[in-house]
Amino acid sequence: MRLQIIRSKNAASLYVVKSVFINGKRTSKVVERLGTYSSLERSLNGKDPIVWAKEHVEELNAREKEENQEIILHCSPLKQNAMDEQHSCNGGYLFLQQIYYQLGIDKICREIADRHSFAFDLNSILSRLVYARIIFPASKLGTMELSNRFLEPPHFELQHIYRALEVVAKENDLIQSEIYKNSLRIADRNCGILYYDCTNYFFEIEQTDGIRQYGVSKEHRPSPIVQMGLFMDSNGIPLAFCLNPGNTNEQTTLKPLEEKIIKDFGQSKFIVCTDAGLASTANRKFNDQKNRAFVTTQSIKGLKDFLKKWALETNNWHLSGSRKTYDISKLDETIDRNRIYYKERSIKEDGLEQRLIITYSLKSRDYQRSIRNAQIDRAVKMIDSHPELIGKNRQTDFKRFIAKTSVTHEGEIAERNLYGIDEKLIEKEESFDGFYGICTNLEDDAEEIIKVNERRWQIEECFRIMKSEFRARPVFLSRDDRILAHFTTCFISLILYRILEKRIGEKFTCPEIIDELKKMNFYEVKGDGYIPTYTRTSLTDALHEEAGFRTDYQIIPLGKMRKIFRTTKK
Repeated sequence: MRLQIIRSKNAASLYVVKSVFINGKRTSKVVERLGTYSSLERSLNGKDPIVWAKEHVEELNAREKEENQEIILHCSPLKQNAMDEQHSCNGGYLFLQQIYYQLGIDKICREIADRHSFAFDLNSILSRLVYARIIFPASKLGTMELSNRFLEPPHFELQHIYRALEVVAKENDLIQSEIYKNSLRIADRNCGILYYDCTNYFFEIEQTDGIRQYGVSKEHRPSPIVQMGLFMDSNGIPLAFCLNPGNTNEQTTLKPLEEKIIKDFGQSKFIVCTDAGLASTANRKFNDQKNRAFVTTQSIKGLKDFLKKWALETNNWHLSGSRKTYDISKLDETIDRNRIYYKERSIKEDGLEQRLIITYSLKSRDYQRSIRNAQIDRAVKMIDSHPELIGKNRQTDFKRFIAKTSVTHEGEIAERNLYGIDEKLIEKEESFDGFYGICTNLEDDAEEIIKVNERRWQIEECFRIMKSEFRARPVFLSRDDRILAHFTTCFISLILYRILEKRIGEKFTCPEIIDELKKMNFYEVKGDGYIPTYTRTSLTDALHEEAGFRTDYQIIPLGKMRKIFRTTKK
């Protein structure tokens, strides 16, 4: 590094520059702008700015030389490690920590602390709950123990975690709205289209109490559940969530959370996309006013008979970009497999004008039939091997294809139940294969509305990540406020993960990313630095390039690691 003085007509500016090679060519890079000669002269109380600047450059060069010098390790096969001294540390959380601080969650914690009287460090606790939920999902006790494996171990006790959960629950609305506002500065948020869905989480505790209630479990478990409603923007980043008792009708949960978004998030113009289970007439009418609109899936089986007949007719289908009409019974299956055909018409129900769009896809038809054929095979095996296990079935259960009769072919009462495959049910279900319904009040092209609805899979993926990778279930907490805080930390974790995923280009799967963060361990050499023990891969390269720092050198000196800590907390 060297001092460079650039003179202009009115002033002289001092810079620290260094020579670097970019694409094989040598060039100069500005390391630091020291200021103008006159401003430095005033701040240095008479000391010569040039002399001071040269001394500063020498100091920078000495520091850089010290950081880059080779480190020789002295190890003895006879010297035993100290008792309870930890050497292995995880550094994968640093990439999450950078996003956490960019979202200003540390400042939100300080704002909350100013309004409450507590002695513990809320930011330290919340950040560890979030990082651990992604990398080492565990109970609150397990989280405290596993957090000690991070390069920066926390300093709090288990009792502080439970007290912090109570505070997080009280400030849940503030946390959600402030994170959203801060995220606008660091992430691409497209809130013109919002996706909403509900899921539920079960408890190991069998007693119902407060928000823990028996309801329709999506896992079909006989356990108390809570229901979570989630709004997500069209880029797949969560926007807001609500938590309701497990016995709540999910159709009633959309409007209150949407009103909160309008009030607290400053959003008033958007399209709400939901599945058929949340598409009640009341919800559609609520989004058929002001600057809002809706796109929702529509069950073709649930349509009125004349609409169902029209939807399943094989003629008058359209293809994007063509005025030609098609007969879907005459499609060339070697060419048209990936194409989506559609037809539409206006309908009016309960005073609400809507467009009904029906799509048809050969690829979707074949997928649905492959799933059904596998279920039929299971049904046949059960009839042949374990007829005694045949009992009640659910709507999507493979046992629905098993028909039971109590009489023989001659009409006599059989000594035992007779089982067979219900061919009529199979034929009825096959008539709907490949068809898909959408309702909307938008006047846009049908192709655009179909594309909006196709992205609904991302919210299903959000729920899958929370349940599988983040292990948000089963829930072991019993108090309502702590349950709410638990899901608040899961929600924040999902935002951090989604932003990280977007930044590295969505080239890697969720299990791959989380597994890599988990494996990014270091061996601490006391007094010298940290040796990476993980394997450098294309994924670790992508993480480092996006973060702007690297931890994949043979050893990271203490000073350089401290600099990385500061970088992630800017």
